[in-house]
Amino acid sequence: MRAVTRRALDQIHGKLERINPSAARSLEEGMEETLTVHKLRMPEMLRKSLASTNVIESAFSVAEELCRRVKRWREGDHRERWAGSALLLAESKFRRVKGHKEIPQLLSALANHGIKKGVASAARTA
Repeated sequence: MRAVTRRALDQIHGKLERINPSAARSLEEGMEETLTVHKLRMPEMLRKSLASTNVIESAFSVAEELCRRVKRWREGDHRERWAGSALLLAESKFRRVKGHKEIPQLLSALANHGIKKGVASAARTA
């Protein structure tokens, strides 16, 4: 199954390289993650939510907007403090992940596939 899926993604990647190189690079970056998501048979709603980079891009957009206003950076950790503060602000605007009720199923699938490090503690908090 994985080999068939991998070949299909490789074919799509080849076509995208001719049409849209940027999209092809994005697909290539997330190739292994995409295959893992299908291997774990994640529930559809959660898969759709986690398949997008919109959440992290949105957080970085807020951080970029706030840090853009700083005119003079001072000490070495000044940038990190501003970035951390900006990401905390972005976090306050986050909404619940669509499919969040399916996270225990994901944790179970991860445990069944031998990805046990941290899964037990994550299962307790979910």
